[in-house]
Amino acid sequence: MADTTPKTQDAEPEIRKGLAGVYADYTAISKVNAETNSLLYRGYPVQELAATCSFEQVAYLLWHGELPTDEQLAELTAVERSFRSLDPEIKQIIDVLPTSAHPMDVLRTAVSAIGALDPGADDSSIEANLAKSVQLFAQIPAVVAYDQRRRHGLDIIEPNDELSYAENFLYITFGEVPDPVVVEAFNVSLILYAEHSFNASTFTARVITSTLSDLYSAVVGGIGALKGPLHGGANEAVMHLFDEIGSADRAADWLAGALAEKRKIMGFGHRVYKNGDSRVPTMKASLDTLVEYYGRPDLAELYDALETAMTSGKNIKPNLDYPSGPAYHLIGFDTATFTPLFVAARITGWTAHIMEQLAANSLIRPLSAYNGVDERHLAE
Repeated sequence: MADTTPKTQDAEPEIRKGLAGVYADYTAISKVNAETNSLLYRGYPVQELAATCSFEQVAYLLWHGELPTDEQLAELTAVERSFRSLDPEIKQIIDVLPTSAHPMDVLRTAVSAIGALDPGADDSSIEANLAKSVQLFAQIPAVVAYDQRRRHGLDIIEPNDELSYAENFLYITFGEVPDPVVVEAFNVSLILYAEHSFNASTFTARVITSTLSDLYSAVVGGIGALKGPLHGGANEAVMHLFDEIGSADRAADWLAGALAEKRKIMGFGHRVYKNGDSRVPTMKASLDTLVEYYGRPDLAELYDALETAMTSGKNIKPNLDYPSGPAYHLIGFDTATFTPLFVAARITGWTAHIMEQLAANSLIRPLSAYNGVDERHLAE
């Protein structure tokens, strides 16, 4: 006798657009402590690290899980400084690229070339990946500085092994080491940008790593994800907004018009933080020191006016990109170089995640819910 019981339809899958609220894996590298609204690197509040540590110390912390001893820091510093110079082949590849190319495209290409020139690119042992991480940590500033200087027709400056990471980065970009207040603000920005759990670019790098691809490929994928204006490109977009607004007295009217046009206001809001980005006060304090140092109260007034209008009008608070964009502008970086600066910082977090992914790897392969046409066949 035929079974006439109605067939139960499969339950409709729950779709989380953008993977919002989905936990993909564990990580011991960073978290946002909801109770204190604080970003933690390996358990340390990032504002404490920014106040007391060098970027080199934070890089070691992200890679190894603990802050370095003096001996460990000296060893990392020596290795990093030995890697600072670019191979002639990398310089040639950069020179071939047009100056009309976005600096993120140049950086993506250069990192890919660095990997292609590495005979041990496919060695994914922890020792090999640590060495690659330090090499990219050291050479990305050289690529960023090389590209900015060539766009201005300036001679290329070779690195100075006597300088700290932040000092050398600024030296090879601008030809001199600026005053300590500038170096410190830059160091703070690098620390604040170094890591942020499973953000889009980090998750991209982990997905690529999960296929057992090499570290360079994962980093190149991360660069591609970070280029987008909804992720790393937001710090560039903030300065474009400032240029468009012009002055503080125009901020409120400009924002009203932009919101009426349903424009997204870059530099505000964050999917993770519900009570404001915990990194903003630290970066804003550094921006304030730069405003005073460079004598640019007009920039601070515009910053405050737009923030006030956005907070009162939409109750949306700034994220890290909002103060970092103006800070990088005051230091002298081209606006298009802001996102490569983000890469120079985030390379530490990306590579820490790449190594963590490999340590307990599982291929990342989510399902999709099909909503296309039903099965059909070609007519005979």
